[in-house]
Amino acid sequence: MTDLTGAAWRKSTRSSAQGNCVEVADNLTGVVGVRDSKDVEGPALVFSPGSWSAFVEGVRAAS
Repeated sequence: MTDLTGAAWRKSTRSSAQGNCVEVADNLTGVVGVRDSKDVEGPALVFSPGSWSAFVEGVRAAS
C-alpha cells in the first residue's frame, strides 16, 4: 500500500457544483493519487506519474 500522507489534494477547475468529481494529488514523489471527492476517507487509486500524464494527454486529445 502506498502512503499518501502529505498528499495535497485538489479538484479540477471544471468540477461541477453537484460534487461529482475526483481529486488528484500530484505533489508526492513517484506517485499520483486519485480519489472520489465525496469519499475523502475512502480508497484512492495510485498511478505512476508517466501513466497519469499519458491518461491526461489522452483525455485532452479526445475532447
